[in-house]
Amino acid sequence: MSGSGRTSREKTCCGSCCTLLISLGLVVLIYWAIFQPHQIRATVEYAELSNLAVSNASSPVAVTYHVAVNLSLYNPSKRVNIYYDAIDAALLFRGAVLSPAAAAASPAEFYQRRKAAQPVRLEFDGKGVAIPEGVSAELESEVKTAASLGLDLSVSVRVRYVFGRIKIRQKPKVWCAMSIPVPPAPGGLGVLGSGNRCWVKY
Repeated sequence: MSGSGRTSREKTCCGSCCTLLISLGLVVLIYWAIFQPHQIRATVEYAELSNLAVSNASSPVAVTYHVAVNLSLYNPSKRVNIYYDAIDAALLFRGAVLSPAAAAASPAEFYQRRKAAQPVRLEFDGKGVAIPEGVSAELESEVKTAASLGLDLSVSVRVRYVFGRIKIRQKPKVWCAMSIPVPPAPGGLGVLGSGNRCWVKY
């Protein structure tokens, strides 16, 4: 009898735990449906390219540069605020990573209210960065023709959506295609200020 009673109590305990978990899940879903948090929006408001130099004296081709980007992150939700816990960025050329951000994003973390925008500063410093053979010719061509240099900005973000006492964590990925004018002379500055819209994927 004692064994049967213990089994019955264990089943009751398990059933109560399952009911509690299901109830909590339903509450979260209901809150989510009511508040309807929207995906963040990202825009490159400004980007500058300086200290650009390409060396083909050795193999592979090496590039030196400084890139600074002002990225605007916008919370379009009407009722949901967002905590940005971490922002990690990398600069790419034709899919090849040139370098991660030279320092932490500024600001590195922040609290964003609903229907608000927050500018974030990202900087990249490359010194003698080796370029893969598959894309080095394209890089040299774009620099020599003094046209625009096509760079991609990859940003990984850790956020918490906050509505009431409930917080939901997400890790959206931001991808921005930038076409920055090549500086007309060594030591010059190339500026992009068109406000390019970025892609955001959850």
